[in-house]
Amino acid sequence: MTNATKTSNTPVATDRNAWQWGFTPGAEIWNGRLAMIGFSAAALIELFSGKGFLHFWGIM
Repeated sequence: MTNATKTSNTPVATDRNAWQWGFTPGAEIWNGRLAMIGFSAAALIELFSGKGFLHFWGIM
C-alpha cells in the first residue's frame, strides 16, 4: 500500500527577475525602496541646506 498524501518537496523554479504586469510583490518592494531613497534625499536636502525641498529647488 502506498501513501497517497505524501507530496514532493522539490522547489519550483521561478524567474524572480522576470517582468510581470501589475501589483506584484517584486514591484511593490522596488516601489518601497525608491520611496525610501526619495524621502531620505528630501530629508538630507533640508538638513544640509536649511531650506525646505521646494524652496531648495526654487519652486516656492
